[in-house]
Amino acid sequence: MDDKLLKLSPSDFAFLWEECKRCYYLKVVCNFQRPRPIMPKIFTIIDTRMKTFYSGKRCETISDKLPPGVVEHGERWVESQPIQLAGHASKCYVKGKFDTVVKFDDGSYGVVDFKTSERKEEHIPLYSRQLHAYAHALENPAPGKFSLKPVSKLGLLIFEPQKYAQSPTSGLVGFAGSVVWREIKKDDSNFNRFLHEIMNVLELPNPPDPDENCEWCRYRNDSKKKGL
Repeated sequence: MDDKLLKLSPSDFAFLWEECKRCYYLKVVCNFQRPRPIMPKIFTIIDTRMKTFYSGKRCETISDKLPPGVVEHGERWVESQPIQLAGHASKCYVKGKFDTVVKFDDGSYGVVDFKTSERKEEHIPLYSRQLHAYAHALENPAPGKFSLKPVSKLGLLIFEPQKYAQSPTSGLVGFAGSVVWREIKKDDSNFNRFLHEIMNVLELPNPPDPDENCEWCRYRNDSKKKGL
């Protein structure tokens, strides 16, 4: 592959990268994307309501595990300056939209993702990649792009619905439950190793073999066999 500047989307660092390296390569290098999955509208609504509710609130009112601070920024696009990794001819950059940033009283920042229901333990490292990518872009922005630093904490605010309740005064009904802060250790060295792993794949001259469990690759291959 010729030397290129490759755009990396933090949202792809979790499931697309894990599901199929071929599909990931096709999207980033060839601009050939899978059809986008249709997310149930209810999760989008819950996510939006959570972001609105917590905007401007003190961290102490959210979780006693968070340092003192305030929810200051929500849903902003970020873009990093080009990243040149040792041993790689091509460069890459990170571009995406974070959920929320908290400004702590000590002057540092925390990047936060909102999630509904407890995350599977094996998925935490995948979300960690996304959060590290946003942090990197905030601390190493492209010229003129949104910037905040230093980023001292990363984590998930997880809403776990536990019961269905009705207000005796307003009559409104809804799910009630607890909100848990799940901190993710900031490890820039590990994120750098992950970027090397990505670039090792993206600099291949041809797409890698499909994952044996990738339904999209299986569908494409079956279509070719049938001459469709």
